[in-house]
Amino acid sequence: MKWSARFSLLTDLRQAFQTALFPTFLAVVRSPLLLLHPHAISEIFMSHVWVMMSAAVDEGGKQVKENLITPHAYGVVFDIGAGHGHTVKYLDPTKVTKYIALEPNALMHRQIRKNAALAGFTESADTLLILPYGAEATAQILRSLGPEPQCVDTLISILTICSFPMEPEPDDVLAALVASVLKPGGQFLFYEHVANPQAEVRWWQRFWTPLWSMTCGGCRLDRDTPAIVKGMGIREEGQESGMWRECKMWGKEGEDVDSLFWHSVGRAVKA
Repeated sequence: MKWSARFSLLTDLRQAFQTALFPTFLAVVRSPLLLLHPHAISEIFMSHVWVMMSAAVDEGGKQVKENLITPHAYGVVFDIGAGHGHTVKYLDPTKVTKYIALEPNALMHRQIRKNAALAGFTESADTLLILPYGAEATAQILRSLGPEPQCVDTLISILTICSFPMEPEPDDVLAALVASVLKPGGQFLFYEHVANPQAEVRWWQRFWTPLWSMTCGGCRLDRDTPAIVKGMGIREEGQESGMWRECKMWGKEGEDVDSLFWHSVGRAVKA
């Protein structure tokens, strides 16, 4: 592994602190009681980081999302960890009837509304629903979806599973979402940065994860999302176990094998 790759994310960390530290400090000065709520401080910090990073991150995955989301997403779309709602840009409005954005950081919601409106999805027309919860808040999500919560045709996760909390287990969080909100025959689309298959690179991912996670909203560089998805199982004919009817995964074309941000892409259909 090249030495430059081992320390490549220091540039991102420096930019994050340069962008977000001062406005976060000002927010605490204005409201000192925030010191009693470190999670709120983290959300303020991350909201500024994401303003700086989101456009470049979206552009970096544009081709993948055009090939994954645009041709496949249909019906009611549920976007896990929507961020600023960039996913909505890749939805085909002739095939998608509603966009549900799950985003626990309320400071992101204004931009979600803006991006959704540009794509033709609004709350007034009942084609947009923003839910202020984390992916682990299954009970609140189900209450918000109404009497028939298993109403989602397309579940999407874009660079989000990496930020699932350690408790409950990420495997359980995703399995609960798929079981609870996705229709039988519905699909799960994902594009995630994941644990690099090379052992040396994974070591550096683990090394940097505590600092990166603290800076970027709990994001873990070393999360093995493909293993999580595969672990939910393929249901063979005549069997009752297994979450998926079919499941395909592939990599991001042209990635540097030494990258700390190694990506996996996939589409799975619920049994």
